Amino acid sequence: MSTPTRMDPTFYRSAAEAIAAPSERLAYVVAFDRAGSRPDALTVVDTDAGSPSYGQIVGWAELPTVGDELHHFGWNACSSALLHEGHDMGHDGLQRRYLLLPGLRSSNVHVYDTHPDPRAPRLHKTIGAEELAEKAGYSRPHTLHCGPDGVFLTCLGSADGDDGPGGIALLDHSTFDVLRAWETDRGPQYLAYDAWWHLNQNTLVSSEWGTPSMVEDGLVPELLLDNRYGHRLHFWDLAEGRHLQEVDLGPEHQMVLELRPSHDPDATWGFVGVVVSTADLSASVWRWHRDGDEWKAEKVITIPAEPADPDDLPPALKPFSAVPPLVTDIDLSVDDRMLYVSCWGTGELKQYDVSDPAHPREVGSVRLGGVVRKTPHPAAPGEPLAGGPQMVEVSRDGRRIYVTNSLYGAWDDQFFPDGTGSWMAKIDTDPGTGGLGLDDRFFPHGEDWRGLRPHQVRLQGGDASSDSYCYR
Repeated sequence: MSTPTRMDPTFYRSAAEAIAAPSERLAYVVAFDRAGSRPDALTVVDTDAGSPSYGQIVGWAELPTVGDELHHFGWNACSSALLHEGHDMGHDGLQRRYLLLPGLRSSNVHVYDTHPDPRAPRLHKTIGAEELAEKAGYSRPHTLHCGPDGVFLTCLGSADGDDGPGGIALLDHSTFDVLRAWETDRGPQYLAYDAWWHLNQNTLVSSEWGTPSMVEDGLVPELLLDNRYGHRLHFWDLAEGRHLQEVDLGPEHQMVLELRPSHDPDATWGFVGVVVSTADLSASVWRWHRDGDEWKAEKVITIPAEPADPDDLPPALKPFSAVPPLVTDIDLSVDDRMLYVSCWGTGELKQYDVSDPAHPREVGSVRLGGVVRKTPHPAAPGEPLAGGPQMVEVSRDGRRIYVTNSLYGAWDDQFFPDGTGSWMAKIDTDPGTGGLGLDDRFFPHGEDWRGLRPHQVRLQGGDASSDSYCYR
């Protein structure tokens, strides 16, 4: 009889266990070549404040291909695996070990092994675009989450790689084989972006951006002003892959992106960010929640555009004499106490106390970059920064926030036509009272990234946007 394998110690039964676990010592960051002529890379950054290489890139794994444009990525398995019968005894040896790196332009998915040396990830497998198209009917993979019965990979496009419907491909989280399309009945859903869930409610939530042809060459003004980008949430039966309900936020609320459900497994609410309103260029955050047998959503945060001199604006914004906040990412701390909102256009990270999720209260803010302000980092006070806080990741204990500055190559070029540069920053906070302070010891930037642009961050052992927890 085989000996049971020890359970992965980074599979936490509850949010409280995750918060109490040891702090991350490494961050994994994907970085891409805008020109598509050099390989993108999976990089490793030292986050151990006591290390002599703190804040430096200490690992670099180049992809075997070019033109992938790495975007969102994630683990093969996480705490949600504990919902599997037998996994909490560790019988099958499932581990948080592999990082799956989707190429948003190539439709390839590269799988990297972080063992035995977490500073030197090694290529384990490549899932080709052809396999994704043939077995699931999708292309342009965007976001993935490790679920209880596999890896859920959201995709913007159908098999032809240009139009929709987009949706979710299900992958085996041990072999990484593409199993099938997850949906069995998609109902009215056509546009895709993110997907996450309330495990104990048997509910998956999905959001909308646009098809590949709507996004890959930049924001299309005609589509935006005609309210053609996504503006809906979709609610599904998680076990059956069956569409249950659509909630329309209103056509002016364009690009409904990052989903952050509550980490409390018994709660039935979460937040989603909306990039821009065509009514007034504001951005917003909405709360969804269950109300009896229905799901509802209401706007709980509005962030107005900032007036600006047209001479300081890129061509796309000159007619408006204002900078929209452009909320491109949000993140919810593991204790469900603090919500972080990236305002990429104005160059600001906002912090809200959401102890009462229906009434968020702003408790912190920090400025970096921005279309007009170009606020420098304290580690390099004489260097105006382009880009702005874009992807945001929060440590499990809620004390450290990591941000990177690139959105998507073509969109970077529209809003920052002189270049975004390349940078990553760390922000410290008190998870109980809030308040944000930049760490002037942590600022990998410029040539540290060898000409690549950093995008999403994953923290060793998990982070606020990696795991769903099965128990209180």
